[in-house]
Amino acid sequence: MPSKQDHSSSSKGQITRSKKGADYQMVDRPVAVLVDDYPPGFFDPAHSHIRAQLVYATSGVVILNTSDTSYVTPPHRAIWVPAGVTHEVRCRGRVQIRTLYIASDVVPDLPTACKVLVVSNLLRELILEACKLPVEYQLGGRDERLMSLVLDEIVRAPRMPLSVPMPANARLARICKAILIDSSPHKTLDDWAKEAAMGRRTFTRIFRRETGMSFATWRQNARLIDALSRLVEGHSITETALDVGYNSPSAFTAMFHRAFGVSPTDYLADTVVPSPAE
Repeated sequence: MPSKQDHSSSSKGQITRSKKGADYQMVDRPVAVLVDDYPPGFFDPAHSHIRAQLVYATSGVVILNTSDTSYVTPPHRAIWVPAGVTHEVRCRGRVQIRTLYIASDVVPDLPTACKVLVVSNLLRELILEACKLPVEYQLGGRDERLMSLVLDEIVRAPRMPLSVPMPANARLARICKAILIDSSPHKTLDDWAKEAAMGRRTFTRIFRRETGMSFATWRQNARLIDALSRLVEGHSITETALDVGYNSPSAFTAMFHRAFGVSPTDYLADTVVPSPAE
């Protein structure tokens, strides 16, 4: 990540707010908050942290890949990453990121595996307020109570099925990452098998063995997640449906409802929130 610092949240004797995640791992507080904005297409290669982290984008869409799963988070959702988990991050569009680095032993009920979490209005406002505190916020008062409430809300946050398994095979993983960036239906199974330098039967056999599902099912799930990202970026339902390969908005809406339990319109009504001024 860029090596720059923001002095706006610092005071005399305080640590300055860095733009590097590594600078928050040894902060003498249970929670440390990184604030940054990333340009479209920003990519942070594979890395891990001593602390667990909550990756929350107030605007834009984040794709986070681990060795075996890809997670996607639009606004009003966040990705929980336990300490020590190697991951890479890619941004769709311009992203305003607010990452909380959390000491793993501070609360016993924090998730132990990567999850996409629903960010309630309360948790969102708590995170934005936490961004205004000094890195070494005051203990024994309001600041510490605010951070404790953040942790409580993370523990109780509902999970959201916005992930797909990733194959270990390097050629198949490369195909999956390409589809996650752009799931448009222009390539067939035979095209992807050829790109992976495999025969069709070999491709499908290895894919099912490594992901636990057929390539067609995996691609359908990836297309739905891509569609969700396009919707929160402002694309219309009709445009999104056609872009990700559905023949009609009604077919797309039916599949979306089956996967997420709500229609695209209802999902957007609950998801899209204005970007913060800061």
